[in-house]
Amino acid sequence: MNTYQYNTHGVCSKQITFSMEDGKLHDVSFLGGCNGNLRAIGKLVEGKDAKEIADILRGNDCGGRGTSCADQLSIAIDKALEKQAAENV
Repeated sequence: MNTYQYNTHGVCSKQITFSMEDGKLHDVSFLGGCNGNLRAIGKLVEGKDAKEIADILRGNDCGGRGTSCADQLSIAIDKALEKQAAENV
């Protein structure tokens, strides 16, 4: 299982950490931000297909910022999937 960290941009949370195994998300956690809501996101996406979750969350906006913690998770997942693809070439 590979673990990834992503430093967020434009949102209250500062960092997202998660693991992926066989394309599934595990142990998603956010540093900072709205603790209850972000813990709920981690529970909702546990064991789910990473690409599917990224597609669902992509573009979610918080307060007109043009992004959100959920959107930042989609970006983090995209980057992790790109990294995995490059490593498997």
